[in-house]
Amino acid sequence: MAETSKDELVQLIRRFGAYLTVKFSNIFSISLNNVNSRSLGAIAGFAVAVVFTWRLLRTPRGPQRRIQKRQAASPASSGLPPQTNTASTSSGVCSTSEDLRAQNVVDEFFQPVKPTLGQIVRQKLSEGRKVTCRLLGVILEESSPEELQKQATVRSSVLEVLLEITKFCDLYLMERVLDDESEKKILQALEYAGVFTSGGLIKEKVLFCSTENGRSSFVRQLEPDWHIDTNPEVITQLARFIKYQLHVTPIRPERTASNVFTSASVEQFFGSI
Repeated sequence: MAETSKDELVQLIRRFGAYLTVKFSNIFSISLNNVNSRSLGAIAGFAVAVVFTWRLLRTPRGPQRRIQKRQAASPASSGLPPQTNTASTSSGVCSTSEDLRAQNVVDEFFQPVKPTLGQIVRQKLSEGRKVTCRLLGVILEESSPEELQKQATVRSSVLEVLLEITKFCDLYLMERVLDDESEKKILQALEYAGVFTSGGLIKEKVLFCSTENGRSSFVRQLEPDWHIDTNPEVITQLARFIKYQLHVTPIRPERTASNVFTSASVEQFFGSI
């Protein structure tokens, strides 16, 4: 019923608009010297009719939908038959469901994309191209050269980060050892973990020395962008020469140089755990 009344009103306005259009054309056919107040009133009436018609045709259907929802929510106060209320309720539920699905699609589309581990590694290393890293306490489970005489075990949680670093960085691993057998155990553990096959690391880039100063000497000669170590003395000695360092320690030191970062582990620093 409401739709029929609306259509009749639209037709009436259109006919009135057509009439005013004729008057409008007649007015413009008259000389500008003969324009009077009646002609100007016709022009204004035509403009009002056009604007009113456009606003009526552009009326959104949102209020009707909201009215239907209110009618469905209060069937006792409505004069509609039960079938009509049921249909209105179903229509409201379907509309709400469609709106929710549309909103979910929009939310998923605008959800921020989580960066990959490779992107995080590049960002954390500030696009550094050369990295040196200690083995004990960082890559290996063992924490002392004496333990390496018995066994060498690669930490499984660090493998993913290690392989990402080797994809775009020139990585050198180094450690102080007490004998040749310890060197063999380390190389076998790295090979068993797939570091030499999956990553860009080769055995020649695993360096061994007999003193802590020897490791510091290796780092200064290689001139990396980043050095990763657990020894605070080595970190302090190299702070003047290396652009960035990561001090792996469970306890955050009170004072560190501005170019030294601290973390409980390499994987925690890169956010992979």
